[in-house]
Amino acid sequence: MGNVLSRRVFMKHTSLTAAGVIGFPYIVSPSALGLNRAIPPSGRLQVAQIGCGSQGSGNMRSFLNVGADVQVVAVCDVDRRNGGNAKQTVDNHYRNQDCRMFQDYREMLDNVQVDIVSQATPDHWHALIATDCARKGIDMFSEKPLARTIGEGRRICEAVKRYGIIWQTGSWQRSERDFHRAAELVINGRIGKVDYVEVGLPNGSQRGMTRLLQVPETLNWDMWLGPAPWRPYQDFGGGNCHWDWRWILDYSGGQLTDWAGHHVDIAHWGLGMDYEGPVEIEGVGEYPREGIWNAPYAYDFTCTYANGVKIRVANSSKLQYGMGVCWYGQNGWIHVTRGRLRASNPSILEELIGPDETRLYRSTHHFRNLIDCVRTRQDTVAPAEVAHRSISVGLLGEIAMLVGRKLRWNPTTERFVDDAQADRYLLRSYRSPWHL
Repeated sequence: MGNVLSRRVFMKHTSLTAAGVIGFPYIVSPSALGLNRAIPPSGRLQVAQIGCGSQGSGNMRSFLNVGADVQVVAVCDVDRRNGGNAKQTVDNHYRNQDCRMFQDYREMLDNVQVDIVSQATPDHWHALIATDCARKGIDMFSEKPLARTIGEGRRICEAVKRYGIIWQTGSWQRSERDFHRAAELVINGRIGKVDYVEVGLPNGSQRGMTRLLQVPETLNWDMWLGPAPWRPYQDFGGGNCHWDWRWILDYSGGQLTDWAGHHVDIAHWGLGMDYEGPVEIEGVGEYPREGIWNAPYAYDFTCTYANGVKIRVANSSKLQYGMGVCWYGQNGWIHVTRGRLRASNPSILEELIGPDETRLYRSTHHFRNLIDCVRTRQDTVAPAEVAHRSISVGLLGEIAMLVGRKLRWNPTTERFVDDAQADRYLLRSYRSPWHL
């Protein structure tokens, strides 16, 4: 399903491995690896949750309530307090004490047989957990952004393909009516040819503490850091390390990368460019001057694609229609954000999509879509490659702002053009003993 033209473009560029950055040396079919799992249509799918903070707990509750054919059997969090709360929620739901709790996801994967892992960890952990699960043939629900770096994102996509797993990214806007409707109207030309898009994202934050604190007794701090550089345990801010990690570049790109996986994703969808990327990126960012928070709190950059389309990504306060996505076409505009869909001419929103026009993938429940696709082995509405292309825009903007100049990008090789300095941002070094 999805847009046929964009998928053809993707198939023309099957040499997507970022040459010289990362990559599996060859592709092996899932059957050759013995990973194909025949799941009976009536079989109950076993789910494990890794990362049990606010987002992870919410996702876990969605799996608890998605249907009687799904059972949450294990939870894992580096903080035993979070893990204990999650286990209690699961046990209360099933009225038993069967849910198993772990602090190290590797131990969980070695000791519990699961069909699906739901991941909601800080971004710097996404690639390691995802590739470890893929090697075991475990299907995945993983929060956006797909990965902390473009190189890690490519590695995830390669693992998904190599091991034949089903992947759903937490870009749930694709399963919402307004976003689907907006994208389908745009791709079918209701506002004419689109050559400019604005994507509005939230502001970041400038505050940040630096005082050292004693590590909580329930927290495995070394495991929380994982592949990221070592630092002592500090006062991250009001939400501490379970929320305010997102303002520190070692773990996240701030609101920019937190939200690009949502709104840039929808921008691409409406353009029929799910499998494409820009060729030029230019912009500026503003960064905190003190404290440990160092992710940009303000950003404004423009990506130019080979077909001439420009996507501007900026703080919502800098854009005419604020948060969300606004496509500008020759015959008008369409803007969509959470809770609102509007157009330059309201009658556009009432137009029907004809039987011979492009129909975008229709999902009405993001978690149910994954469950159904695990059974049918069909692509979900938000597969890994699509998520990779979406977050790459945010990550490319981040790099352009850090180096302070216009960058040229090859979306096929996933390398900058004649720019070794910028290429160094494509993949971060991992702290020993962690490696991809």
